[in-house]
Amino acid sequence: MKTPFVTLEQLQAMVRRFPTPFHLYDEKGIRENARRVKAAFAWNPGYKEYFAVKATPNPQILKILREEGCGTDCSSLTELMLSDRCGFSGHEIMFSSNDTPREEFALAAKLGATINLDDITHIDFLNEICGIPETISCRYNPGGKFVLSESKEGFQVMDNPGDAKYGMTRVQLAEAFRKLKTLGAKHFGIHAFLASNTISNAYYPALARILFRTAVELQAETDCHIAFINLSGGVGIPYQPEQPGNDIAVIGEGVRRAYEEILVPAGMGDVALYTELGRFMLGPYGHLVTTAIHEKHTYKEYIGVDACAANLMRPAMYGAYHHITVMGKENAPCDHKYDVTGSLCENNDKFAIDRMLPKIDRGDLLVIHDTGAHGFSMGYNYNGRLRSAEVLLQEDGTARLIRRAETPDDYFSTMIFD
Repeated sequence: MKTPFVTLEQLQAMVRRFPTPFHLYDEKGIRENARRVKAAFAWNPGYKEYFAVKATPNPQILKILREEGCGTDCSSLTELMLSDRCGFSGHEIMFSSNDTPREEFALAAKLGATINLDDITHIDFLNEICGIPETISCRYNPGGKFVLSESKEGFQVMDNPGDAKYGMTRVQLAEAFRKLKTLGAKHFGIHAFLASNTISNAYYPALARILFRTAVELQAETDCHIAFINLSGGVGIPYQPEQPGNDIAVIGEGVRRAYEEILVPAGMGDVALYTELGRFMLGPYGHLVTTAIHEKHTYKEYIGVDACAANLMRPAMYGAYHHITVMGKENAPCDHKYDVTGSLCENNDKFAIDRMLPKIDRGDLLVIHDTGAHGFSMGYNYNGRLRSAEVLLQEDGTARLIRRAETPDDYFSTMIFD
């Protein structure tokens, strides 16, 4: 069973200051998790977590992570600007983008970010804009299907890198390294992402083995110094209450064994490891807080809440499961079957379908779990709905507004009426 990180009494005090809906984040949980991740890879002296800004682009969250030793992974101009304004600089920033406009490469270079090239054709494009930096990375796509079927958890992971728009082929990767070296690059990195939201301690070690072997081959083929390997993201969280969570300490140990078996014997024991764990870092430490405002009794039983898909897109977009707690009724029997719906003029605007929950009354506060990553950030203004506030539950138990809710004036501010 999932337990909220906030009590009913705390929420009731918050909603007197911050009307629902709002996204709520747990500072204590975020910091503790960041420290667990850092400890899991502490055996690698160059290790750094580059938090994926796209997951939770809030300055106060980014500042907390920077205090815990994290960098940022950016994929757009505004994410670079946000990182800069939050105090990240130089190699604290990883810039991984695709179909990249000129001005984005230019800003990444100006900030001294580590640039991760998505395609071999981007080499000349980048060189025209700002030249080739001494440290650069390339994104690798091994193609085909990635299958992880034999793990201790008995969990099968399958994804199709060959269908993804990202990264270079193996042949292109070697060619890119050689070309970059002739243009002045001295230190190289390899990046790859093969599967999303994996609930398996075996995923990262399996990915690491692929990248470590590729690194050994590339260094022999090209005589390029491979300084780092970026394992990217993909380590998931258990959205379903019965799912087991990943153990980052076990994952880190699995990567260490692969490192010592493959890289160390090849004389590459100085390679730094990077990660980009957006969802794993923040997902469980965010709640969408909403109020039940309507009941509807037709062919099904509906509970209407004041949040909608504009506040949390994942259920409407992917059919994704997010657990729901009815605050104050945590121990009540789940003997009512509901669709929990928002107000958009779209039938997929549902946070839950045929979900067994306690009896919900108008005015009840609902917590929608695991919205700390790809929750607020995927919000939009369809139907003229406005983005909600973001609130931080601080370590001392007090609540702090870290983004105000949008107003109609914000919505109209970019429109031209004349």
